[in-house]
Amino acid sequence: MRLFFAVFPPRSVQRALAAAQQSLRGHWKPVREDQIHVTLGFLGEVPGRELDRVRAAARSAAGASGPFLARVRGTGFFPNEGRPRVWFARAEGAGFEPIARALREELPEFLDEERPFKAHLTLARRKGPAPRVAPVVFDIEFPVEAFALVESRLAPAGPRYTVLDTFSLKERGKRGEQRTAKGLAKYPEAD
Repeated sequence: MRLFFAVFPPRSVQRALAAAQQSLRGHWKPVREDQIHVTLGFLGEVPGRELDRVRAAARSAAGASGPFLARVRGTGFFPNEGRPRVWFARAEGAGFEPIARALREELPEFLDEERPFKAHLTLARRKGPAPRVAPVVFDIEFPVEAFALVESRLAPAGPRYTVLDTFSLKERGKRGEQRTAKGLAKYPEAD
């Protein structure tokens, strides 16, 4: 199974980000609107026998951050502006880094410790000669109350995502006890 952990923003945020894709020209391949997300960790191929352990690690990592407010601002390129291969929207939020770090600590054999974590939402990938995309300014906020374990199946028309499980972020109460965040985000299956 090809797996990753992700935060999917609300559909209204996905729609706003997808609207910026209309400016793409040349060989840029836009990410489908319903698949726009922040990747917390890409596990790659994981044997089915490891799925219970991956879920347990995610439940543990969910305690690394309470619910938080995320913000999307501006766009950028990977690896750099001079040789862009990926066009992305920048994501900020106090909880992204602690959750990503906790997932790496829980699953070091699947998650790469050497690449620094950068919260972002991929908007398009370059598949050949294409003009550079003009920067877009966003200033969008959305609440993050959960993250998902997602299976990605590659197909000629593009990847198909299936949400296998969601993990609610824990809100710390008085005396250090934890309680589940209200309003667990519902992640529709993306096909």
